[in-house]
Amino acid sequence: MTDRADQIIDALRSGHDHLAALVRGLAADDLTRPSGASEWDVSQVLSHLGSGAEITLTRLDASLSGTAGPDGDFNKSVWARWDAMSPVERAEGFLTADEALVSRYEGLDAQAREELRIDLGFLPVPVDVATAAGLRLSELAHHSWDVEVAFDPAAALAPAAAELLLDQVGMLIHFIGKADALAGRQVGVAIRTTSPERSFGLAVGDAVSLTDEPVQPDAVLSAPAEWWLRLTTGRHSPEHTPSVVTLTSDSLTLDDLRRIFPGF
Repeated sequence: MTDRADQIIDALRSGHDHLAALVRGLAADDLTRPSGASEWDVSQVLSHLGSGAEITLTRLDASLSGTAGPDGDFNKSVWARWDAMSPVERAEGFLTADEALVSRYEGLDAQAREELRIDLGFLPVPVDVATAAGLRLSELAHHSWDVEVAFDPAAALAPAAAELLLDQVGMLIHFIGKADALAGRQVGVAIRTTSPERSFGLAVGDAVSLTDEPVQPDAVLSAPAEWWLRLTTGRHSPEHTPSVVTLTSDSLTLDDLRRIFPGF
């Protein structure tokens, strides 16, 4: 588990450095552009990332010190403070808050990376460093895409993050997938990704889950791993779907898959 924690923390660093370099180059007007998150401008995405980093760091520090983490009122106070910031303040605040969180993860020694359990507040039990950092990596990677796509319609998730996130998407698929999107139809989809190459199954019935690749699938989806991840989080509009994405089926369409994963 330590190796995975190491890899995720390294990806958090590279992801932070990449987004920070982009943010430092933005003009004030750039911060109010529409982002890939439909209801937020670029500065609001950075506010979400920055406030999340602040809350996560507080919980990480509480776990390190063996004290109780903050309650829900703390989160609300942080969100209210960030909401009140100007776009430029949000960008500057993100740079500071996310750097602090990544640095704290980097400062964990091998024993902490293996044994520490972190109470994130929204899960039933504390989780190990690899899980906690992995959830943050998912947040950072997808919201970095929200920022980048405002300036580059062909933006993609960072390859280092995509490979790691591919291994953990099954943990959340039941919560983010909408089984009722197909009006009761039960389907099995073979998912075949590139960069990295993986094959597995998507089952839609009473719930949405990942499985082994079905022997007789109703459809076969071939796509870059980063697009599959963006599909599951609702970042899948046709204009942001590369031409190499294909779905072979007589009964299922890409729009059906988009309805299964409408986003948050």
